This record gives sequence, C-alpha cells and structure tokens, in this order.
Amino acid sequence: MTEQSAHDKYEFKKKLEGLRDKRGRSTELISIYLPPDKQIFDVTNQLKDEHGQAANIKSKLTRTNVQGAIESLLSRLRYLDKVPENGIVYFTGAVDIGANKTSMESEVIVPPDPITVYKYHCDSSFYLEPLDDMLKDKNTFGLLVLDRREATVGLLVGKRIQAFRNLTSTVPGKQRKGGQSAHRFQQLRLIAIHEFYKRIGDAASDIFMAVDHKDLKGVLIGGPSPTKEEFYAGEFLHHELLKKILGLFDTGYTDESGLSELVNAAEDKLKDLELMGEKNAVRAFFKELIADSGKIAYGEAQVRANLEINSVDVLLLSEDLRAERVTTKCSVCGYENKWTRRWKPGEPAPTAGNCPKCGSSLEVTDVTDIVDEFSELADKSNAKLIFVSTDFDEGSQLMNAFGGIAATLRYNTGI
Repeated sequence: MTEQSAHDKYEFKKKLEGLRDKRGRSTELISIYLPPDKQIFDVTNQLKDEHGQAANIKSKLTRTNVQGAIESLLSRLRYLDKVPENGIVYFTGAVDIGANKTSMESEVIVPPDPITVYKYHCDSSFYLEPLDDMLKDKNTFGLLVLDRREATVGLLVGKRIQAFRNLTSTVPGKQRKGGQSAHRFQQLRLIAIHEFYKRIGDAASDIFMAVDHKDLKGVLIGGPSPTKEEFYAGEFLHHELLKKILGLFDTGYTDESGLSELVNAAEDKLKDLELMGEKNAVRAFFKELIADSGKIAYGEAQVRANLEINSVDVLLLSEDLRAERVTTKCSVCGYENKWTRRWKPGEPAPTAGNCPKCGSSLEVTDVTDIVDEFSELADKSNAKLIFVSTDFDEGSQLMNAFGGIAATLRYNTGI
C-alpha cells in the first residue's frame, strides 16, 4: 500500500466493510475497476452494450435495477475527465434494505495502490477482492524456535504471527541406557540430533520458500544456546534462506508462544515495522497504568476530556473500533441528548425513540464517527495518533479491556 495516514487506512477499511455487507436480490450490484490507462470512451461504450443486453432479463424488477445502475454509472462517467493516477472504482446497484425494499446506492473509491486490470462485474454482492488485497500487509518474516526436543515454524505476516508446524524429536536424554558404552551412546545421540535438525530445516524451508521472495524480508531463529547456534552453523536451511537470516535470539519457549517471544526479542531488527511501533506504544500505556502515575486515560469520556484540554501525548485507537456519537432532539420541547453506540456494518440506523420529557418522537440530528472526532481533536492538539491492530495480544487487550480507546498523557490532569 502506498504511503497513507493511519486515519486514511482506517477509512479505507471501514468503507470496504460497509460495501462487503451490502446485498442485492439478484445480480443487480455492479462493480467496475478502471486502471489509469483505461479510455473512458471505451468504458461508456461497454456500459451502453450492457444496458442493451440487460433488456433481455426476464424479471422486470431485476431488469429495471440493473439498467438503473448502469445509467447511474454512465451519468457519473460523464463528469470524469481523466482516470486518477491509481485508477478508480465504482460500486452501484439496488441494495436490499429489508421490508421488501431496495435502495439505489453508489460508492466511489480512489484506491491507495494502482489498479492494473480493467474489470466489469455484476453480481448479488460487490466485487472487493482487489481492494481487500491492498489492505494486506505483505511484509513477511520467517520464524523458527527450536531446542533439541521441540521446534515450531511460523510466519510473521504483517502484524499477525501464524504457527505452521510443530516438531518433536526422538533425541535421547543425556543419561545413557544400561549396557551401552558412553562413546556409542554419544554417537547415537549426535546422529539423532543431526536428523532432528535436518527435519526442522526441511520443514522450515518448505514453509519459507512458499512465500513470494519479494515479500519474505528475513528469517529469525530463536531458542536456547547452544542449540540455535548449532542449527545455524549446520546450514540446514535452503541456501537462499541462509542469506535472509537476520539474527539468532534467545527464547525460553519453543512452542507456539515461543514465536511471540522471538518477535519481541528481535525488536531491534524489526523496529521499522508498524507492528513494533504499535507494540511499544501500547506497552508505554501499560507501563504508566501499572506505575499508577496518572499519566494515562482510557474510555471515551476520559480520553475526550483530555483531548479537549490538549494534554494527550499519544492517542491509541483500535483498528476494530466502530462507534458513533448520536445527537437526538425533540422538535416540540427542545430536549436534546447525545449518546454513543457501538456499531457493526449492516446494522440498522439507531432509532431515536421518544422524548423523556414530553413523549414526542425524537429526531436524529447528527451522527459523528468517534474515530473521526478523536482524530480531529488529536490533530488540533498535536497528539500522535496510532491505530492499533488486534492481531497481537496487547492490541487485542486494548480493544477488549479498554474499549479500543486509550491515551498516554503529557502530565497528570486528574481527569
């Protein structure tokens, strides 16, 4: 993905979530991807042909909806002088909104990465796969933790650690069985260790070599000494992978939890990754929390109050945070109320209910995305904004235990 602000990435992800949830009753939703070198004249000609072919659709309702979507696209394309540098994507169609009703909806996205292939797609859902791929962080690191009894092979893909293989050995302990000479026993043990290392190397090579070589940025090896040094010196990995080894790191575990330990131990090698920036920011928050310094805030009300007085140093928002600030008002007696609701894509708009003072119907007068509001407040107060993934333990804890909103402060405000 080309360089975007954290907030731009959040907005892009949120748009895709909203589009993913929309459904048509039949093949009534149109997705059209225009690469930068596509001639608009050619696209309008194809759409006119599609409009003519849609006249053959047997269902009158489907025919009307498809032709209406194509007409909407043609109307939009009239105002497009030139396709943007990264291309442009149009989504249009009759979306099922329940109660036997549909709504003609349109969305236009200028993607963060270039579109390379022209695509016209008509289905009961919008075609999002090329844009979903742009969300993925493809930077990948091979992870291997081992000792003489166990090894685990995994990958760090973007911000997610994935375990792929766990191997156990048949290496005998140092205590030899009765009747065996010490020398013979030691030879058998060394052979078993060598065979286990070879199994580990084969398994790791298979997994790491399956990653696109452009995406595999390095290999990290962890475990107790001298095991990892023996494995490295023996060159048990594929020769192409040996060139990508970034270092050997001490870890106490060689199971799946050892992979997380390895990533933390290799922090200096991974310091430029977004993942480490997020981890360090969350750790700083937890450190102040444990110290009871008063230099933190969490939850919507506390963080908003500190943002308003410019005391926030670092604002932490979970990538999975979906919340809206809703303002309702009574047109009869003037009663007004603001409240926050957590939402998920596809949920119906909040119902205003009745006025608690006079019983009249309340109207929703404003809906503000909490992330948009807090991002703007952070901008004004020069606070650093970090969006935190839930793909690692601390990020998941931020979302689940603190509601996805937290901050470290410049000083103790007492709020």
